[in-house]
Amino acid sequence: MRLTVLHVTAPARFGGLERVVEALAGGHRRAGHAVHVAVILDGSERDHLLAQALRQAGVAVELLALPTRAYLRERAAIAALCRRLRPAVVHTHGYRPDVVDGAVPPRFGIPVVTTVHGFTGGDWRNRFYEWLQVRAYRRFDGVVAVSRPIVERLTRAGVAQERILLLPNAWNGGRAPPPLSRAAARAVLGLDAAGAWIGWAGRLSAEKGPDVMVSALARLDDPTVRLSMLGDGPKAAALRGGGAAAAGVAERVTWHGVVPAAGRLLRAFDVFVLSSRTEGTPMVLFEAMAAGVPVVTTAVGGVPDVVSDTEALLVPPNDPAALAAAISAVLGDPAGARRRAEAARRRLEEKFRLGPWLERYESLYRTLAAGGRAGARA
Repeated sequence: MRLTVLHVTAPARFGGLERVVEALAGGHRRAGHAVHVAVILDGSERDHLLAQALRQAGVAVELLALPTRAYLRERAAIAALCRRLRPAVVHTHGYRPDVVDGAVPPRFGIPVVTTVHGFTGGDWRNRFYEWLQVRAYRRFDGVVAVSRPIVERLTRAGVAQERILLLPNAWNGGRAPPPLSRAAARAVLGLDAAGAWIGWAGRLSAEKGPDVMVSALARLDDPTVRLSMLGDGPKAAALRGGGAAAAGVAERVTWHGVVPAAGRLLRAFDVFVLSSRTEGTPMVLFEAMAAGVPVVTTAVGGVPDVVSDTEALLVPPNDPAALAAAISAVLGDPAGARRRAEAARRRLEEKFRLGPWLERYESLYRTLAAGGRAGARA
């Protein structure tokens, strides 16, 4: 039976959360379901990369361009969509839709589910938003956690186990641009063809640990080992303006800002590093695995469920010395690094395929639409 599903998201950029929404919405549309995505825009925004990608995939996009903090108007707009579309389920993504809009669908007898992509912590404002978010989850019909630590945190916060489903993200490889060759990727990024390059990609924010990456680089004595940083965020100015210089590595770091379709460029690097302090199931890790690039990563969140020491080198978070030692081990043993990279690519193809993931979400939607609970699908 065909399902009508309404996703609600307020994207700030095109990151892991947005890739999950794109994969879910596009995959279920291709399966014959009626999928709509409400994309909430703030202030002067008139469109978003996520909305553009969804349209290209044939997904119906409902753009809600609202003034900043116009939460009552936002709730009214979501209510209007619920009345017009009568979806079988509403699926929210991110703290704003969770907190502001999650209570709207039940007014129309429509079950609501969210996917918890991770918690960032950070300053008091972010922690307050996350406190509100977790309280909101207690009334959701379904709460999908993308990693085991998230399940544990939700349970500690009082979310009933019958509402929680552990469902790690999947790799949307068939829809991703193919990786460029090493030479072509370096040319696009403007990197020297010679020497060793460490790759880092993500939001330049505290939870992603870009400062840990810069500190680790300072512990690598070989000046021919350089770092390519892809991304932007609240820590960008501090890191560019003084952090790298204070660490003595300013001349060894190239800052690229946001790079569209960065996953296709990862073969430019001799090693890809994930230095996060916290994670859900990071999509950029899947991209590195698909590209066959050796990986060094912190063992946080859902990362240890994705890779083990067979596929990558794992280190503790907040430990620049351990991170530097692992990077040195990769650069000093290319054959071993290649073996792990090949094992990682095989694991990605075997364990994180898109089809079964889409089927589990569809099964969840049907269970909730029939009045069941998410935990019954675990």
